[in-house]
Amino acid sequence: MTALQFNSTLLNMQNKLMYFALSLTSNDDDARDLLQETTLKALTYRNQFVNNTNFKAWVFTIMKNTFINNYRRNQKTRNAFDSTEDAFRLAYKQNYSSETPETVQSVNEMNKSIDRLNDEFRVPFKMHTQGYKYKEIAEKLKLPIGTVKSRIFFTRKKLQQMLNDN
Repeated sequence: MTALQFNSTLLNMQNKLMYFALSLTSNDDDARDLLQETTLKALTYRNQFVNNTNFKAWVFTIMKNTFINNYRRNQKTRNAFDSTEDAFRLAYKQNYSSETPETVQSVNEMNKSIDRLNDEFRVPFKMHTQGYKYKEIAEKLKLPIGTVKSRIFFTRKKLQQMLNDN
């Protein structure tokens, strides 16, 4: 396919791509951004298109993958932890406009329960709630990653049990 044919085919698909972008984003502005990004990527990676294959599927796949990558990137930035000590309270505060005495008591109770744990369970758990990845925790504590995962899992279970008993 020549560059002229490529560009012409891509331009003829803009309406269909826009409908697909709208179905993914449900927002006109986001759909236009996605369409523009998809068109740019298709033009940038034109040399990777294999002749005699389905051009439409290739471009739609670019759009779908771009949408998924953008969504994941937004989720990561939305879920990033602040550097505050009390990550639970910070996350809770973002979801609800006011702190009630019950929530303050619950957070304090949870923190006391965490502090009562043995170091081998408390340290990896606190690091995990502060936003460290399993691999980072394993490297810092010089433990196998499986051990870190199981300690965090068992700590969650133990905290649930401790909080249910209270």
